[in-house]
Amino acid sequence: MRAVVLDGPVAAGELRVSRVEVPEPEVGWVRIKVEAFGLNRSEYHLRAGLATGAKFPIIPGIEAAGTVDLAPGGEFSPGQQVVAMMGGMGRQFDGGYAEYTVVPAGSVIPVQTDLDWATLGALPEMLQTAHGSLHTGLGIEPGQTFLVRGGTSSVGVAAAVLAKDFGLTVLSTTRNPDRLDLLRDLGVDHPLLDDGNIAENVRKIVPDGVHAALELVGTNVLPDTLRATAVHGTVCFTGMLSDAWTIPDFYPIGYLPNGVRLTAYGGESSDLPAEAFQRYVDLVAAGRLPIRIDRVFAMEEIAEAHQVMETGQAVGKLVVRIN
Repeated sequence: MRAVVLDGPVAAGELRVSRVEVPEPEVGWVRIKVEAFGLNRSEYHLRAGLATGAKFPIIPGIEAAGTVDLAPGGEFSPGQQVVAMMGGMGRQFDGGYAEYTVVPAGSVIPVQTDLDWATLGALPEMLQTAHGSLHTGLGIEPGQTFLVRGGTSSVGVAAAVLAKDFGLTVLSTTRNPDRLDLLRDLGVDHPLLDDGNIAENVRKIVPDGVHAALELVGTNVLPDTLRATAVHGTVCFTGMLSDAWTIPDFYPIGYLPNGVRLTAYGGESSDLPAEAFQRYVDLVAAGRLPIRIDRVFAMEEIAEAHQVMETGQAVGKLVVRIN
């Protein structure tokens, strides 16, 4: 089969498609014929040598969409439409950058849809991370105000549209003034230009600060996001688009504004119940969740796809279609 294999950290332009043996599943595992997969920032971290605990050689890819090819334990039927994500994919064992992938049955979610494969391939990890950040990390409630820091990323786009669907007023940031209208088109109530200091502008709109904020940029802007959040409000740290991951010499009393809560989210496929994923897929198919796909690549264009991801050129999700 065709697959992208990493023998170690490489530049984006060095990624190549190789030919390897089709993997065989054991009982409790499922072999999926991959039709499409989304690109994720964690795969850039793996490829660039920034990930901890990485195993090489490895086929990267923390998600995939396709059909069941073989399930020795009988958990799924051959030909069944499924998505898979997380659970060690692309880190502890070979992931989705391949024509076939073998994953634990617990990482597989069944789905029924007429969406094209590229669209379905964009959804698993993006929706899982957005859903988990909103409901596990932040515990959002209808009627609240919600800030997305890093709003034109794939997770930022998904979080904004899911929050709007749940009844929140959404503020969302971009560093590029040309992308403000794109955020409006996605239903964002208040697009904001991010110059590195947005708390003042947020409080011009919501004087007491937002009820909930999703941090996708990194620790370099986290103090400003905290200042934009209300007393008894919550900030969820989910992403590190800036590759700033840690807080040196963290002193909570000096770092956290009085009464503002800081949490984090980095969950698994189990955090997105199958019925919730199916509902989101149905809403996308009905045109009621405007998920944005920036570009669909062929598998042989994987190097170009990673270059676009690394340089932050995309608004929304990047997807690779296998055939």
